[in-house]
Amino acid sequence: MNKQQLITELQSKGLRWVDPNVGASGRKGGAGPSDHKAVTIEGTTVMVPIYTDSATRSPYTAAIDAVTDKVMLHHDESEIAPLFFPKKPKFYDLSTADGIPYWKIALLHSQDVLATTVLQTCKRYRDPATACQFCAIEQSLNSDRTIARKTPSQLAEVTEAAVRLDGVKHLVMTTGTPHTSDRGAAYLTECAKAIKATVNIPIQAQCEPPDDFRWFEEMKAAGVDTLGMHLEAADPVVRAKIMPGKAEVPMAYYFQAFESAVKVFGWGQVSTYLLAGLGDSLETLIETCDRLIRLGVYPFVVPFVPITGTPLANHPAPNSEFMLTLYQSVGNLLQRSGMSSEEIKAGCAKCGACSALSLFE
Repeated sequence: MNKQQLITELQSKGLRWVDPNVGASGRKGGAGPSDHKAVTIEGTTVMVPIYTDSATRSPYTAAIDAVTDKVMLHHDESEIAPLFFPKKPKFYDLSTADGIPYWKIALLHSQDVLATTVLQTCKRYRDPATACQFCAIEQSLNSDRTIARKTPSQLAEVTEAAVRLDGVKHLVMTTGTPHTSDRGAAYLTECAKAIKATVNIPIQAQCEPPDDFRWFEEMKAAGVDTLGMHLEAADPVVRAKIMPGKAEVPMAYYFQAFESAVKVFGWGQVSTYLLAGLGDSLETLIETCDRLIRLGVYPFVVPFVPITGTPLANHPAPNSEFMLTLYQSVGNLLQRSGMSSEEIKAGCAKCGACSALSLFE
């Protein structure tokens, strides 16, 4: 089994922790990669589901080798390779002057990426008629593992410490959608300005397309280097079913926003998430990725991971055969265009840990 297939299978099937001496300690709930753990295998760090229902039945297990004392990955009874894990970052031990732990403000993702949800509430979340069924943005807030609003000064303080103490290379700022027509762009702009005034780090901002595309220029001027506007699903029927509120912003408007954003941030510096497994056909996903790439947008294709406590908690993850075919097709499109995750200045697609796509570029 090659690395492409191994990582694709791990992200589809998850990983079981069978040894009590191997602590999982991954993320549960919240925004971003949840119910996952960062794992380094064969030199590549990936986010692997560990708290999902499918992970409890996974043929992949992690256990300590009695001879070498290393954590080993097994497939059924066969030993595959040693596993390594990022160390707890030093900035996690610090707190703000008013006593808020830094890890409640921003988290380390993968090995060298800092990530934060600047507004941990969303106007759609609490109403089943509008909520995205896969979303767990307020779970971590309800369990007191974060704060509702990270101030620009807090974000600047934590980012500076993460860069200085832990060598963080880039920052991802996402947000729940507020009750404002800019859909979070204004607050992300304010936060980016404060951070860039304190520490020089590449920043990706993520939000829904704002009402006025002039916000792209404002964000860029404030220090945002790349932009993420996430479709999640492409088929209008799937979007209406899985994310009824977000689907009210039509696909046509997203593509207008993509075209406008690429003019500001540059070719390959705008990206979008596509969650494979929500219901889109393989053909729809590939056609959408082709259209995005032709516009200059990087399609970050990720296997859907059901999160505990959400309406889709028992929804199956896509099988690895589906993902391999999708990755190979999108990888070919990226190769043909010359677009690469390595060239992205900051963000989820540059990190790439939630997907195996970069291995197919």
